[in-house]
Formats: sequence, structure tokens, C-alpha cells
Amino acid sequence: MGPGTNAGWVVVGETRTRYLEAGSGRPIVLLHGSGPGVSGLVNWRLALPALGERFRVLAPDLVGFGETEVRGQVEARLDKWVGHVAGFIEALALGRVDLVGNSMGGAVALGLAARRPQLVRRVVTMGTVGVPFPITEGLDRVWGYRPSLEAMRALIGLFTYDPSFARDEELVRLRFEASAHPVASERYASLFPAPRQRWVDALALADGELAELRQPVLLIHGLEDRVIPWRATSLRIARLVPDARLCLFPRCGHWVQIERADEFHGLVRWFCSEAR
Repeated sequence: MGPGTNAGWVVVGETRTRYLEAGSGRPIVLLHGSGPGVSGLVNWRLALPALGERFRVLAPDLVGFGETEVRGQVEARLDKWVGHVAGFIEALALGRVDLVGNSMGGAVALGLAARRPQLVRRVVTMGTVGVPFPITEGLDRVWGYRPSLEAMRALIGLFTYDPSFARDEELVRLRFEASAHPVASERYASLFPAPRQRWVDALALADGELAELRQPVLLIHGLEDRVIPWRATSLRIARLVPDARLCLFPRCGHWVQIERADEFHGLVRWFCSEAR
């Protein structure tokens, strides 16, 4: 964890939930994606201190990921994660929050905005799912991952446009070790079994739900994303949501928050500083 970032636990329903927190002010909740070894820390280690300079930033480990405690089998259902995040916001009495969601976390953010609008002021998504699309080879590889250093190195190369990230031994080791823990590995393998198209569909909102959103939404996507195709997802969502903005990054893959960190943080600061 970076300086000024603290870890905490809160009970959401019957789920003891791990989260990280930094800064003070208007609350922003960061929602991670569904890759192997992912957690609030792994996904948002750069964003927490950067955004914590201006906002109160919280990054929970969603049910089925990270250190959040799980009872029984976790089903890969949008409603499950939407309910968990809604309970997290209410348990900490955060009021109306801004949501920043990466990939699967983007779908959760959009789902929460649609189904619990009183809890959500604004939404930022990044490389988001949330509408039906034919599963890509990249996403099938991500959800079908089995732990090894080389497999993790290959996935990091898939997630990013710049090949130097796959040569970052610290990053590869951090993600591999998180994914290789026996409990985490077994849990991850059970979340997205083949055939995996059904999990893309399970994370999709209806067009009507997106068309009825009243919150401002900022959709961010890398043009070279080989995991989630921007035309089929972010562009389609931007056309459906009444108050949407779409920002595309050339020479950038699925990890905008890492590959273009400073620009990403600047966009979030700008969008979440608007009064409405």
C-alpha cells in the first residue's frame, strides 16, 4: 500500500469485506475487474494515493476476490456484486457516491446506478463490460487462467499495449502470487467455467436500463484493448446512456489505469469534481 492508504474491514450482510481507503472529501468507490489475482490493492494501487489527494477513495475487494471472506460458492451474477457494493456503501454510511469501475467493475457500477440510483451520483467506467458481445479470445484466456509465472506474464502482455509491462518482474510476481494462493486459485477457477460466453451475458444490462440512466457517465477505453472490444461495449453504451461521454486512448490496452495512469487520474478528478 502507498503512503496515506489504510486497510479496513466492514460486515456487509454476512460478508466480512476487506477494503482500502485514502484521502478525505467526496466519496469515490473504486470497483476492480475480474482478472486472476485481482483485488482492490492490485487494481488500484496507483489510483488510491493519486485520487486520495482530493477525494475520499475506497476500494473494496468484491465477493469472490481478494481478502473478502466468502461463505460457500460465489455465483458470477451481476445482481450479486451490485448488492454487495450497495451494502458496502450503506454499511459505511457514504451517502451518494461516485463509482469508478474497471472491466467487470464497470458493469457493476452501471448496474448499481440503474438499480439503486439513490446511491450513485456519477459513474466512470474503464474497459467495461455490461452489454452482450461475442466473447473474445483474450477474455476467454483471462477467465480460463491457471496459475503459473509464464501464464501470468502472458496475460499481462495481453492486458497491455506496451510490452515492457510483461517484463516488469515485480508486477508479474505480485499478480502471480495473488492468483496462486490455493483458496484464491480454486475460487477463481470456479467463477468462470467454460463455456464462458454465458458469463459475458450474465454481466450485461438490458438496453432499456442503460437508456434510463440519469447519472452522468464517462466511458474510458484503450483502442488496442484485446480483452474487451471498445466498439461492442463502451461505444454501444455511450449511444444508449443519455448523459454519456466517451474517451478513447490510442496505443493503450485494457489497463488504462496503469498504462496511462496520470491522464486517467486527471480525467477522474475533472469528472468527479463537477458539482452536479
